[in-house]
Amino acid sequence: MATSPIPPGRLEQLRAAPLTYAAVGASGSASPPAGYRAVREERVLARRDLDGAAEDLLAWRVHQRAGLRVAASGPRAVPGAVVDMRLGVGPLSVRIPCRVVSVVDEPDRRGFAYGTLLGHPESGEELFLLRRGGDGRITFTITAFSRPATALARLGGPVGTVVQDAMTRRYLAALDRLAS
Repeated sequence: MATSPIPPGRLEQLRAAPLTYAAVGASGSASPPAGYRAVREERVLARRDLDGAAEDLLAWRVHQRAGLRVAASGPRAVPGAVVDMRLGVGPLSVRIPCRVVSVVDEPDRRGFAYGTLLGHPESGEELFLLRRGGDGRITFTITAFSRPATALARLGGPVGTVVQDAMTRRYLAALDRLAS
């Protein structure tokens, strides 16, 4: 499963677009910025290969396995990379553009955070972090803060929350499914 390239005109547009929130990096802090909904979920993985899990995460395979169509500026999540994901089918799909704002690359911690760009139904940031404990177990944690950014998202109210929570669960389950 490879990511698709972003068409040149769209890539230029996304690279030039500002993030839709001010608190860049706050997904790694203990509390979200005021006015945002916080999400923090984690799962201990069955798999024990941090390098393989990190490669699946950074190469966008977790997002693909969770059901998103992924077009990216490059094959891996690196600082400044842009990704244009889609959820849904055909003209009814929702576009989810983001920019990678940080990457974690430590011996026992790997992951990245991305922030929303104009056109994303939400405004905020999401951190995907793998952590290997002393016992070798890998914990996958997703931390995010968001609020509706479009009229449709605001009208949808709790539907957006349900979709976000479902996608978080799908991301968390995807890494073990990729290993099997």
